[in-house]
Amino acid sequence: MTPRKTHLDALAITLLVACCAFWGLQQILIKATAAEVPPLWQASIRMTGAVALLWAWCVARKVPLFARDGTLPAGLLAGLLFAGEFVCIYIGLQHTSASRLTVFLYTSPFWVALILPRWVPSERLRGLQWAGLAIAFGGVIVAFSESFGHTTSSQLYGDALGLAAGMLWGLTTLTIRSSRLATATPEKTLFYQVAVTAAVCPFISMALGESWAWHYPAWAWGSIAVQTFIGAFASYLAWMWMLRHYPATQMSSFTFLTPVFALVFGVVLLHEPLTLQLVLALMGVALGIVMVSRRTR
Repeated sequence: MTPRKTHLDALAITLLVACCAFWGLQQILIKATAAEVPPLWQASIRMTGAVALLWAWCVARKVPLFARDGTLPAGLLAGLLFAGEFVCIYIGLQHTSASRLTVFLYTSPFWVALILPRWVPSERLRGLQWAGLAIAFGGVIVAFSESFGHTTSSQLYGDALGLAAGMLWGLTTLTIRSSRLATATPEKTLFYQVAVTAAVCPFISMALGESWAWHYPAWAWGSIAVQTFIGAFASYLAWMWMLRHYPATQMSSFTFLTPVFALVFGVVLLHEPLTLQLVLALMGVALGIVMVSRRTR
């Protein structure tokens, strides 16, 4: 087995930036597609597709998914936490903007940094790294400072669901790193999460009274396909692989790039103005990530 690394190398940084760039686009895709495809039904289609893709990948690479290795209890817990995160995201996006929800979702690194070192001492952050974490999150807050004073009760509900999703994401990371899942293959770890979510979401969709159909515009199916292939399969598989080989606390700091990417996509794709807040946010997040990722003795 390849030994765990104590710092992020060029490969990890490249994968993390690529994942964060897509995740910045993903919330926009989910919210836009919800105009045609009900949110939890959209999640059901996406996660079912991810299960099929992952299964085919494992068969082709001869990766065992059902061997008894003691990971079932932790795997089911990680799956339920992952499912809860996505239920909060998909419902929350119906009540607040994608950019606002993304800010609260990416409080996840704080949950990881606060809780994980109690079970995995090697994940403990030093003083400079804590400062970097605070600076990175401060940069994100600066980016959204103009809109936080104009909230409604519906927005507050959506924001609360975003915060809950961030906590659930952090708890999922904690479960993976502090249990037998830490030594499981990335494919099996991800399979627990997408399979449980694919099983749970249809029932929640029915409970919410969502209408199910298959006749949607081509662009909506294209959005779901991108979310499935790149989001629920490729990017999450890469994340699970990195959790097995790199420090989770340092990895989590990079996720602060995601809400900033979401703003950048707004500038590029929607022609929103490039403001001073956005420039300061980019600088703050970049500085914070450098501080958190700095190799310690």
